[in-house]
Amino acid sequence: MTTNAAAVAAPRTRTGGPQDDGPQLLEHALGWVLVVVLAMLVTQVGLL
Repeated sequence: MTTNAAAVAAPRTRTGGPQDDGPQLLEHALGWVLVVVLAMLVTQVGLL
């Protein structure tokens, strides 16, 4: 078995990074709210 085949066959280890499963809808909604608030702030301050 080559090293590439061994890497593919081995299961992925968790390194403590972000979880694959989670409230994706909530994250998307909060992301868009942040974008809108930032756009409103930029236009109110007059940077655009």
